[in-house]
Amino acid sequence: MKIRPFYVAPVLPDELKPLKDIAMNLWYSWNWDAVRLFIRIDAELWEKVYQNPVAMLGLVSQSRLKELAQDDSFLANVERVQTDMKEYLDRSKWFQRNHADEKDCLIAYFSCEYGLDEGLPVYSGGLGVLSGDHLKSATDMGIPLVGVGLLYRQGYFRQRLNSDGWQQEEYPENDWYNMPVSLETDEAGNPLRIAVDMGGKSVKAQIWRVQVGNIRLYLLDTNFEENSPWAREITTQLYGGDRDMRLRQELLLGIGGVRALRALKLEPSVFHLNEGHSAFLILERIRELVQNQGLTFSEAREIVRHTNVFTTHTPVPAGNEQFDSNLLKTYLERFVRDLGVSWEYFLNCGRVDPNNMQESFGMTVFALRYSMFRNGVSALHGRVSREMWKNIWPNVHVHEVPITHITNGIHTRSWLSHDFTELFDSYFGPRFAQNPWDYHVWERIDRVPDIELWRTHQRRRERLVFFARKRLRWQLERRFASQAELKAADEVLDPHALTIGFARRFASYKRADLITHDLERLRKLITNADKPIQIIFAGKAHPQDNPGKDIIKTIVHTIRQEPFRSHVVFLEDYDINVARYLVQGVDVWLNTPRRPLEASGTSGMKVAANGGLNASILDGWWCEGFAPDTGFAIGHGEEYKDADFQDYVESQALYDVLEREVIPLFYNRDSTGLPREWIKKMKASTSKLGRLFNSHRMIEEYTERLYLPAYSAGLKLRKDEFERGKALASWRKRITDMWGQVSIQNVETQIPNSELHLGETLSIIVNTALGQLTPDDVTVEVVCGRLDSKGNLESPIVYKTGSMGKIDGGLNQFQVDIPCKESGRQGFVVRIRPYHPDLIHKFSIDHVTWG
Repeated sequence: MKIRPFYVAPVLPDELKPLKDIAMNLWYSWNWDAVRLFIRIDAELWEKVYQNPVAMLGLVSQSRLKELAQDDSFLANVERVQTDMKEYLDRSKWFQRNHADEKDCLIAYFSCEYGLDEGLPVYSGGLGVLSGDHLKSATDMGIPLVGVGLLYRQGYFRQRLNSDGWQQEEYPENDWYNMPVSLETDEAGNPLRIAVDMGGKSVKAQIWRVQVGNIRLYLLDTNFEENSPWAREITTQLYGGDRDMRLRQELLLGIGGVRALRALKLEPSVFHLNEGHSAFLILERIRELVQNQGLTFSEAREIVRHTNVFTTHTPVPAGNEQFDSNLLKTYLERFVRDLGVSWEYFLNCGRVDPNNMQESFGMTVFALRYSMFRNGVSALHGRVSREMWKNIWPNVHVHEVPITHITNGIHTRSWLSHDFTELFDSYFGPRFAQNPWDYHVWERIDRVPDIELWRTHQRRRERLVFFARKRLRWQLERRFASQAELKAADEVLDPHALTIGFARRFASYKRADLITHDLERLRKLITNADKPIQIIFAGKAHPQDNPGKDIIKTIVHTIRQEPFRSHVVFLEDYDINVARYLVQGVDVWLNTPRRPLEASGTSGMKVAANGGLNASILDGWWCEGFAPDTGFAIGHGEEYKDADFQDYVESQALYDVLEREVIPLFYNRDSTGLPREWIKKMKASTSKLGRLFNSHRMIEEYTERLYLPAYSAGLKLRKDEFERGKALASWRKRITDMWGQVSIQNVETQIPNSELHLGETLSIIVNTALGQLTPDDVTVEVVCGRLDSKGNLESPIVYKTGSMGKIDGGLNQFQVDIPCKESGRQGFVVRIRPYHPDLIHKFSIDHVTWG
């Protein structure tokens, strides 16, 4: 039996046709006036379709549409929102004002998930939400960027808990014809498709477009009849399936993603790999240059490396994808052979230690080796990443490992409640909406009267409590709970009590259960009649993470007991909608990761923008965000080898912070009933953290520190038929072939009177043998600093020597004078490293001779 599909489009009266344009652009998702339009059509239906305006327009009755088409007030609102959207799309933005000369620059941003809105469920959590915020800020700032990802038929799972509190997963089907996505077609109107060979099997993919303001996001989909069932299942689930499935998905994302851009006639100048999932794009980019431009593998490698940006997001091993070499061989052996390199060479590109034949192929390692621009996502994570991946650069001190950091941020208007948006628009002025890169407007928080700020926050807490009650009742109804349980759900939580939120992925290292370590101490806190607290939990565990599921189960069992059941709740199926209510309504956001495993975290940033305060372990972004006036620190940034001992110490520290700082400050009211000192902290947190931890600042940093330098490097290496790219590849080969001839023959120091004093100079002469290399090919440096008790250099300074020419024996002499700025025990070491003016980083080539 063959089913012949056809599509029925909703019929909108001419007066309402602008609604379709608004619904098809994710711009609506961070514009309250646009959202309010759809709520006004039918508030109950808006909730039923999960806040998906495209589906809603297809379900509204014709009689209701006719009624709206005759409603002058509604039509005026439609016209106003349409005008606002057009003005937003047409206006000049930050990039056009500051980098107008870079008009040919185009960034291709690859991510395996995008959390843009609840009506487009192709995300699982933090990585996807960050990717979504990246695109939203790119359109706000006018960044020339295009997104690439996969369109998952079932997305990530929907969570429900059984009667025992054990997480179960459900995978509802997504209907793309009733979501804000459109199928790309060729000139003949047929679906635009690309193909990727996977182990001798051709997998075809069609391309869907999501419009995010001015930004286009392209998502690949294999679920159509021309593909075999084996191929169709590739885009079924996000993070689903076995290792073979994950490999196929990442081949499609990387190789297929590049081919999709070519099919769309797009020529990106820079590729941003957001995590290692898309690293196979490296192979496809090299293949294009080898086969289409006639470059050698080495020449193509230089071009690709210098125009790749790679962001690593986690120090947790499970987050750094690895594949078995035999599995890889099934799919990639022929592809790699056609590039002109051996299979072992390719495998070594993904190994930290190329000499370890047992090491799996790491996608993070591959991306690090083949990207000249690399970053972690917070200052601490940058340091952790340099330590974690230092063995890729074995001849480099850890502090010089070429991985920088750009701290994450949030797309503020996507996460700011409409109550606070209206409040800030009133007091911050039009620049808050029109120029989100003007971070100084956050300083105007002091213009907001305390009472207005507090009342606005109180309304959001009340809405959170009512939402939690409604959500809890829905959860109980799904489990066929008794009437008594349903009635109790309507009375949980207190709209006026200090409300603490904890919501994130339930991985063991995030320690959601830390606050339950001492139940007696917790009981006293929540049953204090004068100063009560209440807690709202939410979050999913990965389907294969049984320890994470156990934590959920334990928490659920605990909160079903008295006296917790009225004061602590767990909200199922954590998603963007639930997250919005939480970050917009809690008083305190709790974060208790095991340091240093939290790379950044962004949920606390969303809370801060909405006037909430953070109470967190000093990990991830909070190391930069915490100050005594912006929130609360749990501990002092210690790291422990004994995890159980760490949990005990930090659980006690958590209770201490709540008992001695948080609760007294919240309930300290003046004669008007206002917690003045708490409000003071709210204002400091909102102003200082809102100004810094937003994705507009983040993408401005990406643009100026990574994107534009990569763009410039690409222009330079591609110029005159890749002349400088070819020259750089040739130089690299010469350095590699001849580096064995390089050595430090001797080092001479000139110390006056056998002792140095502050203000004097240490003169160092280095005699080197360079073989067939010249002084122009190298840099000779002296690394100097204070010595610690173990004889290691502390915070060393690097001094570049000057060439003094040749001396007897054919040696090259170099010399430098080092000023003595500190007293005490000092030390130095000498090194020679390759130098070329086109190298992006001084350790872009891993040859260093120490002496």
